Amino acid sequence: MQSAMIRKCGLTALLPCLFLIATTCASAQPASIKLWPNGAPGSEGMSTPETVRLSPEGEHIISNVQEPSITPYFPQPGQATGAAVIVAPGGGHTEIWIDHEGYAVAEWLSSHGVAAFVLKYRLAKQPGSKYTVEGTELSDIQRAIRTVRNRSTEWGIDPKRVGVMGFSAGGELAALASTRYDEGVPSSADPVERWSSKPDFQALLYPAIPHDTRLTADTPHAFLACGANDRPDISQGVAELYLQLARLHVPAEVHIYAGIGHGFGIRKTNREPVSGWPMLFLQWLDEQGILKHKE
Repeated sequence: MQSAMIRKCGLTALLPCLFLIATTCASAQPASIKLWPNGAPGSEGMSTPETVRLSPEGEHIISNVQEPSITPYFPQPGQATGAAVIVAPGGGHTEIWIDHEGYAVAEWLSSHGVAAFVLKYRLAKQPGSKYTVEGTELSDIQRAIRTVRNRSTEWGIDPKRVGVMGFSAGGELAALASTRYDEGVPSSADPVERWSSKPDFQALLYPAIPHDTRLTADTPHAFLACGANDRPDISQGVAELYLQLARLHVPAEVHIYAGIGHGFGIRKTNREPVSGWPMLFLQWLDEQGILKHKE
């Protein structure tokens, strides 16, 4: 389509055409929403601008995040189930691989009736960072959960069907959010802070497992997936996490893919059976009673 547009314009009009293409592509990307419109607590004085680089495969990798945000992907009204997922991409807490573990995932979920919000969080392990995983990053994903609930009526979402999904370092963040939460502060002057930060379900994809899991019988139901060829702390850690949840009678489902390593996310190059994990997740949501369509 873009090549046809360039041919039609001709060489003398090439630059205006390229501008039109770039504008069209940019407008197709949903606008992000700052989690703290007046500035995130703990980011005072942090002026290093956010940067984006491209991997050799052309994927966008973000660093120097000072203003955490969510980018919403909403399903078509006739397809909306009322369920929502905050998607936390990975990157070792030093950067964010936001395409195959973020935007592609959110686009797929929204096309199947689930509202998705790609989380851009501050990075605790980037060189020179003053942020922390269990302080700053955790507060970012908690704020995202509260924000979605606070705007649930506006966005056509059931505030009791808001979960988290995380990949790699983002999986650690989702796991932390599922065990370190509060019910909100009803008296807060900030309406967002009045909402609970507890996810209604969690999906952990090849997650870094927190050292102190703090699992209880009230831990949110879990969907777990990783590759058998991943690092032992992940491939074996995911299996052990499943067993811990099972012993607590927390409903959980686990998939460990033979011959698969780290970082598969949603990519066009993924092959079966690992390429089928999104549909397995959707089926799991349905079995949990989370995908009841809005009336």
